[in-house]
Amino acid sequence: MARLALHWQIALGMAAGAVIGVALNVFAGTATTSVVADLPAGLTTATVTATVGRTVIETIDAGGRAERVEVGPAAGAAGLRFDSLKTLARERPELAGLVTKARQPAAMVWGEWFQRLGGLFLRMLKMVAVPLIVTSLASGVMGLGGATGLGRMFSRTLTYYVTTSLLAILTGMAFVNLMRPGLGGEPRPAPAPAAAAHTGLADVLFQQLESLVPDNPLAALVAPDFLSIITFTLAFSVFALRVGGEVATAIRGAADAGFAVMMAMTHAIIRLAPLGVFFLVAATTATQGAGVFASLSAYMLTVALALAVHAAITLPLVVRVLARRSPWQFARAMSPALLTAFSSASSNAALPLTLDCAESRAGIRNRVGSFVLPLGATVNMDGTALYEAVAVLFIAQLHFGHDLPLAQQVVVCVTALLASVGAAGIPHAGLVMMAIILQAVGLPAESQGVILAVDRVLDMGRTAVNVWSDACGAAVIDAWENADAAAG
Repeated sequence: MARLALHWQIALGMAAGAVIGVALNVFAGTATTSVVADLPAGLTTATVTATVGRTVIETIDAGGRAERVEVGPAAGAAGLRFDSLKTLARERPELAGLVTKARQPAAMVWGEWFQRLGGLFLRMLKMVAVPLIVTSLASGVMGLGGATGLGRMFSRTLTYYVTTSLLAILTGMAFVNLMRPGLGGEPRPAPAPAAAAHTGLADVLFQQLESLVPDNPLAALVAPDFLSIITFTLAFSVFALRVGGEVATAIRGAADAGFAVMMAMTHAIIRLAPLGVFFLVAATTATQGAGVFASLSAYMLTVALALAVHAAITLPLVVRVLARRSPWQFARAMSPALLTAFSSASSNAALPLTLDCAESRAGIRNRVGSFVLPLGATVNMDGTALYEAVAVLFIAQLHFGHDLPLAQQVVVCVTALLASVGAAGIPHAGLVMMAIILQAVGLPAESQGVILAVDRVLDMGRTAVNVWSDACGAAVIDAWENADAAAG
């Protein structure tokens, strides 16, 4: 195993996790419990059948009347149906008490343990993320030699991010209009998500502007608030260069030394990536029931195809034309980071691995990668922007029974583009972004609950695309900076 390249080790870990998770789902995904003690008043028998994604409660009362209640995102149409245990507890608390007494399927039990073990790997990545970003960014900026080079790199980076996000949104909209996954379907009642339904786009953008100026840099490091961390580190490094002399030399030496130590720690953690990916994928496949996906298969296919086109055609063309590199070789160099992003569904958790792959495997200079990649993990969300546009148009098809008019689709495009930058650094960014876009076209914010059942699986794909776009951006900016250096 140790002789295999890292990306093959991670791929094998992912495949093994998928096989074991699916096997648990299929063969150990059901548990039936007959509740005989402490039955609610009026009931004579109660049986609870728990499967992955669905729980069925069958009761018989003293009068011989039978009742069937289904709970969960994969619940069918037979009998009463509740989307979650929380909803059941609110409306039928006596039945919710029966569920708590029932045994959980072995697949769910194992899945929870797999998630906890995989979470240890994610915790280690998050442990090094903030100090790695600070030392890497400080080392890179000190190497630029002044604010002029930094300003040029920032404008180029922002232009790249806005352009690729727009291309991603247009790709998603083209696919949803072509495949029309929501036409002919019936919208299901959905619980309101824990998102700020009345948050406006201007509010979200201004919150991001506020995040650029941390009132307490130490608190930003602890939170962590990546926009605040990036802003303060950039400002500190630029003013260190302005002070110059022994101060600049000492700070640059400390940044370089800290960066070397953090890279050594990151390399040690990366060796555990195959094992961490195995646990994370096994947890996802063991706890996601197939029934959840059946009614949303056309929607999932639309999202998957649009993400595939953007990741396999649009971004490789950008790398070939603008960075003048082989997209295939670049993808191989970045594959450990992409596979980790896919399995963890977290671009911030994968950031240490992304930085390492970009510099040690893809040959991107530290002063470029340390600036472009942390910024991209915060404000560049190609995959998420594409997903949000597809989701909103799909919900509109379900809600109205027809495609949105062109004018409203333009509103979706512009709002998704702005929100993808503005909402990237806040918790539950996807839910807030979608609520904003739904508001813009007159759809109820709670309607996004229709697609929340498959959000986790699609989140894995869109996160990998987010990281792939960040990496491609680093390659493009590095090529432009090299051309400037050669011309100068």
